[in-house]
Amino acid sequence: MLLSVSLLLLVCGSQAVHYYGTVMTYYPKEMMTNGSLLVNVRYKLSFVACTANDTWSCSGNCGSETADVELNVVDESPGEWCQREGIMTRLVSGTAPFQLQLDGGNWITGIINSIVSWRAVTDVELSFRSDSNQINTSPVTTILPALRIPSNCPRNISLLAFDPDGDEVRCRNGITSDSECNPCTPPSVLSLSSSCSLSFSPTNSSNEGPYAVQLVMEDFPRQNINLFQPDGSLVQKTTNEAISKIPVQFVWKVDPAVPSCSEGVYLPRFLSPTPDHGAQILTTVSQTVEINIRAEASQSTISGLLFSGPHNVVKNTQALGNFTLTWTPSNFESGESHPICFVVQSTSASSVYQSDLRCVIVKVGNHSAPSQLVQATALPTGTTVIVSQTSAAPTTTTHFTTTTVSPTSTVTTIIPPPVSTQSPTTAIPLMATATVHFPTTTTSAPTTTTAAPTTPPPLPPPTTPAAPTTTVHFPTTTTSAPTTTTAAPTTTTPPMPTTTVHFPTTTTSAPTTTAGTTTVVSPTAPPIMPPSPQTSAPTTPPPTSTSDPGPYYVIALNAKISTRLSLENDYNTILQLIKKELTDQGLPQNIIVTIQRNGALEITAAP
Repeated sequence: MLLSVSLLLLVCGSQAVHYYGTVMTYYPKEMMTNGSLLVNVRYKLSFVACTANDTWSCSGNCGSETADVELNVVDESPGEWCQREGIMTRLVSGTAPFQLQLDGGNWITGIINSIVSWRAVTDVELSFRSDSNQINTSPVTTILPALRIPSNCPRNISLLAFDPDGDEVRCRNGITSDSECNPCTPPSVLSLSSSCSLSFSPTNSSNEGPYAVQLVMEDFPRQNINLFQPDGSLVQKTTNEAISKIPVQFVWKVDPAVPSCSEGVYLPRFLSPTPDHGAQILTTVSQTVEINIRAEASQSTISGLLFSGPHNVVKNTQALGNFTLTWTPSNFESGESHPICFVVQSTSASSVYQSDLRCVIVKVGNHSAPSQLVQATALPTGTTVIVSQTSAAPTTTTHFTTTTVSPTSTVTTIIPPPVSTQSPTTAIPLMATATVHFPTTTTSAPTTTTAAPTTPPPLPPPTTPAAPTTTVHFPTTTTSAPTTTTAAPTTTTPPMPTTTVHFPTTTTSAPTTTAGTTTVVSPTAPPIMPPSPQTSAPTTPPPTSTSDPGPYYVIALNAKISTRLSLENDYNTILQLIKKELTDQGLPQNIIVTIQRNGALEITAAP
């Protein structure tokens, strides 16, 4: 652990002058039976090079950071900056607030408004709201690391400001006395409105260069509301009191003057079917969103599309000035709203020009759907994009394989782990292959609608999970016969294929006692053990009717989780990530994933 920390500090120290900004949002994900809450905090960090890194510190009801996973990096084509996205997962007790703070090295060289060191702050408010009976969610936005404008051209930039709770979103410059930045001197060439619009007026050449923009975005209720505190008390928030706050930091570059400020000459101009700024795209899990972007410039050459969005957005260049962004949300993004911002860039000789900033919001529904294509169309700003569904487009995955097999077949697939990039955190590779049988007679639990309470909603007491209806059997190295069979076919068939999970990390906890027919496998067992041909028949005869024999799912699981904590303390996050990927591949939503103390993986289905 000390070695990991030392390496992280070394990486940070080696990139002393490199910061381009950050942005952060958070989503409450799941309330546990003991009252603790799982929170996903999404952040983007921008640097000169992708090798740079930094970490967020926490104060308040921080709970435990169960994972901090780097998802991707996006390079700007000329190599000016690199933006990477990550998810910090925290398990907190109750819904008390906490604060995240980023402190590190220096901004890029030559900052005109005398900003040297970086600092950013996020206030996470997780109280239940009286107006929605839901946990509060932060405003949602993203930003490119650098925006450009010629010094002789006026421009208004409207930042994306969206709130899933329907709150009013306001922006302001950071306040030095509140330690929101270090210091918080705003650029003299920009004026900021509370509606998150930046205005630039033509200036002389002496003001050309990069400026550090350090904004704070906050959500305000549209009517007075109460926030239910963990101790049972109420805190009132008026329409002029912020609920939470997130940082929005980036670089504003004032470039040399351009011969013409008219859009479409040197500065790229957007054309149809590019969606308008602020458009909303409605989709569901597994529906592929396609955003078509087109731009032109008569006196400069379109050189590329720069964007900031979810980690697995794919960019395609179709022709000069024509681009497509596609994204297929998974169950992990279900119920969330995700921003995508972009500009088109052009060049003329050594000069670089950018179009206006455009941003859209992709709202992911709570229910999955067959893989379909959703195309964003250009509608008036602020309206919801009406989507048209075309023929199904297959989704692809590089880490997981799902195969439906007959009850008399055994299919085992192992996918080699991907080549990992340099990471300052400890990498825990997880590899599991499981054959799961879910009877078709299983029904999902009914949903219950609860009216908004007048008192704090009670946290559910810890309960013991009901006995699962389906179990994945993990054999010992001798592959003993199972004692029971679930939903066996009417004909005599071999017992369910079994699977061994190998966790290469060293575990020190003693194996826990398991109930039923589940067997704990030693961590030193080989990764895959096919069922022995000498396995005896089940002692309980299979039923002759009513039970459906399938389908069976064979899942090859290969995931990499980077964390600064031990595996013993990371169970909840690992289970969340494994369950997400399994359900993404077609397994029912009611599966229960557990990890035994010695590292054995168990997958069951809730009754």
